[in-house]
Amino acid sequence: MNKKQLFAWIQYPLPHHLISRLVGFLAETKIGWLKNKLIGQFIKTFKVDMSEAEQPDAQAYANFNEFFTRPLKAGARPICALENSIACPVDGTVSQLGCIEYGRIFQAKGHSYSVQELLGGDIDRAAPFMGGQFATIYLSPKDYHRIHMPIAGTLRQMIHIPGRLFSVNPATTENVNGLFARNERVAAIFDTEHGPMAMVLVGAMIVASIETVWAGQVTPLSRQVDVTDYPENPQPLRLEKGDELGRFKLGSTIVMLYGVEMASFLDSIAPGTPTRMGEYFGQIGQTTPVEQ
Repeated sequence: MNKKQLFAWIQYPLPHHLISRLVGFLAETKIGWLKNKLIGQFIKTFKVDMSEAEQPDAQAYANFNEFFTRPLKAGARPICALENSIACPVDGTVSQLGCIEYGRIFQAKGHSYSVQELLGGDIDRAAPFMGGQFATIYLSPKDYHRIHMPIAGTLRQMIHIPGRLFSVNPATTENVNGLFARNERVAAIFDTEHGPMAMVLVGAMIVASIETVWAGQVTPLSRQVDVTDYPENPQPLRLEKGDELGRFKLGSTIVMLYGVEMASFLDSIAPGTPTRMGEYFGQIGQTTPVEQ
């Protein structure tokens, strides 16, 4: 057993949710010396570039969570303006991307999971994405942790799927089968001009919460799959490309899903490619991506 396998194996018996609640409590503390020490050590350890932040003074944040989900200065992440382009939704690193084959999403060598499982077990919800495209992007602790819309869309449904909270770093991704369909997650289904799109925000070890701009912190009262529909009347909930969709309190992963023949990603993007929110990621519709 190598170090990566050992790291994944020791997570199975851990009380994931209890650990996450304890870390979440610490991340919310407003005790000045403590929150400043936490923030300062985090910046030093992960080499966080505070010059990009709207508020560059680390001690000005009320608590660690406010620092972690900090907004960036205006213009720090220009949104790709090419016609029918897909803008990268987050800062991070591509884990995997490609075609959804036989209803399954590739996770790592020897590991995959089904679209149906990822979206909460409903076959009708998963059907439009069979044979479509997916992209999985990992957000490390140093990254900007707000999630933005890759294309414009109207929210149709939000699904909270309870689960474990394994770490989602590369070591665990390579060794825990079906990881992203096992962890707690929030899936947002959007209708777009070119077809359906799903944005799946995957929780992880010590992620205190997942938030969306329309529902705030997602905290269902039960441990059952929770579905909220968003009808067009009286007012559809539409987000434009580049609009903020949600945020993670501590690092995690997003999975983008597109319908059949709806999206094509740049050939230069591959597993391990670093990403920045707003950058050109591919094309929507039948247009072939052009390397810039």
